[in-house]
Amino acid sequence: MSGAYPALQAILFDLDGTLVVTSNRWSARLAHRLAPLNRVLPWLNTAALAKGLVGSTELAVTYGMLWMERLGIDSGFWGLSDRIRRSKGLATSAASRIIPGVPQLLDELVKHYRLAVVTTRQAKEGNAFIEAAQIRRHFETVVTRSDGWQIKPHPGPVRLAVKRLGLAPTACMMVGDTTLDIRSARRAGVRAVGVLTGYDTRSELERAGAEAVLGSVLELPVYLAGLDGEGL
Repeated sequence: MSGAYPALQAILFDLDGTLVVTSNRWSARLAHRLAPLNRVLPWLNTAALAKGLVGSTELAVTYGMLWMERLGIDSGFWGLSDRIRRSKGLATSAASRIIPGVPQLLDELVKHYRLAVVTTRQAKEGNAFIEAAQIRRHFETVVTRSDGWQIKPHPGPVRLAVKRLGLAPTACMMVGDTTLDIRSARRAGVRAVGVLTGYDTRSELERAGAEAVLGSVLELPVYLAGLDGEGL
């Protein structure tokens, strides 16, 4: 891309909803429970309300997990984390499923770019999935919530990945499915691309600052090919 950025050198990926199959089970369940409100408030968008309520608790829950881990009171907590993730429709440590086509995508991208993962999963959990999916060889570094005290949308995790790669922020791109991914990247000075295989909508990702929103990561090579001098 001429002018604004140097040549793209690295791509950072979120896991859940980006490389890993996920769903919005909590939001769907809550929306169903809130549906009777439309009898008295027909104008109320219960689906949007449910999503907002679930999203508002996400950071608090994740920070709670982080503190438990840091204080060493998370014995047996990995199983609890799995139960929470399963109830939300997210992949668990034992039942994560990579989006079909992603291994082949990474095989191609790694020929042209340095790759990394930035996830709010705990280190043991995140690395276990990446190893089980046989995609660890593609990534130079994996940043998890175990690596610091900040989680997305704080720019800290993205900055750490960029620091480990030894690159300028503007030479990197973050790809994720939530506004948390996009805001974290933009605050870190990193380019951001959204995908629609996870939690947030196109308009939400665009409002957060995504330079583009793709149907899935599988569309990334075509998008990159359209960037002047930066495509495959």
